[in-house]
Parts: sequence; structure tokens; C-alpha cells
Amino acid sequence: MKAVVKTGGKQYTITEGDTLRVEKLSGEVGATINLEEVLSVGEGKDFKLGSPVVEGASVKAEIVEHGRGKKIIVFKKKRRKGYKKKQGHRQDFTGIKIEEIKY
Repeated sequence: MKAVVKTGGKQYTITEGDTLRVEKLSGEVGATINLEEVLSVGEGKDFKLGSPVVEGASVKAEIVEHGRGKKIIVFKKKRRKGYKKKQGHRQDFTGIKIEEIKY
């Protein structure tokens, strides 16, 4: 069974047993969380599309890790003005494992 969930301002297509990295969520490693914003769920004739979310649907997931992504270099420059600015950024993430899709 597949589902589309929204978390951290992004949408993810998931199935049971998937592991993925999402925007940072609160909680300890090993804790169980529920993702309530399920936009669509099911396959074939059992497919349900929410408006905007599917009522009564939720996804149960376990927090596997917390971390920071690779460094991204942000470089700004204005030609002929002598303006240069270099910044780095590392985004926080949470690794989750999908345990169950309920609807």
C-alpha cells in the first residue's frame, strides 16, 4: 500500500518499511511518531484522495536518527561593485522508518 504524506512543508510518497530523511522532527531516537497529514492512500480500487487530507488516515513511524546534511555553499557577488559574500549551510534532518499505514 502506498501513501502520500506531508511533513516539513514537503510531500513524500511512502510504503510500509521505507526509510527516509525528512525535515527535523522533535523526539528521541527510537520514539514512535504519527504523521497525520495523509494526502492520499491506497492502490488500485482502494485509492482514496483527500481534500486536502484523508479523514481518519495516519502513518506510524519510528525515529531512527537525527543528523545534519551535507554542506551547501551559498555565494553571492555583484559585478564591478567589489561585493562578494560566501556562506555555508547544513540542514538538520530526521531519519524515520515507516511502520504502518492506517486508514
